[in-house]
Amino acid sequence: MDGGLNKYAKYALVLLLSIGLILFTQEIKLLKNPGGTPISMTTIYGLIVLWLFSFIGILISGLMKKVPLKIIQDFPVLGWVSITSLVFCLISDSFIKMIQAVDFLSITTPILTFAGISVADRLIDLRKTSWKVAIVAIFVFSGMYVGSAILAQIGLHASR
Repeated sequence: MDGGLNKYAKYALVLLLSIGLILFTQEIKLLKNPGGTPISMTTIYGLIVLWLFSFIGILISGLMKKVPLKIIQDFPVLGWVSITSLVFCLISDSFIKMIQAVDFLSITTPILTFAGISVADRLIDLRKTSWKVAIVAIFVFSGMYVGSAILAQIGLHASR
């Protein structure tokens, strides 16, 4: 039983670290762009709500591992977090107002950091793949960059 509680305590601390990174990122963004989303008590409440939704999703995922249906056991944590967030936000608009006070780009920075760390753990597996994957990746990245630049240009010309 202690192992299970210890695991959830670690998850709670990692989520708390993520919330701290989001707050730090939003503060740094405010230093560079004072006109950005300000940090207020609503922002803090929004971060607490995000932490709570994430932790509830993790708890539900752990509980669902004990259900005999394989499809429910294999359902990803992100799905449970999304369903939890959706249900709570449908219940009350106050959750939405609190979460809106958190800057979106500040949320994406820690997410991309954690994604990069998780990919870095699998570099050995990536090395075992064919060199053709690298060529495809270069074309995909280049295509996305050029496509984004074209869309940005179209948006700039349309706004004049």
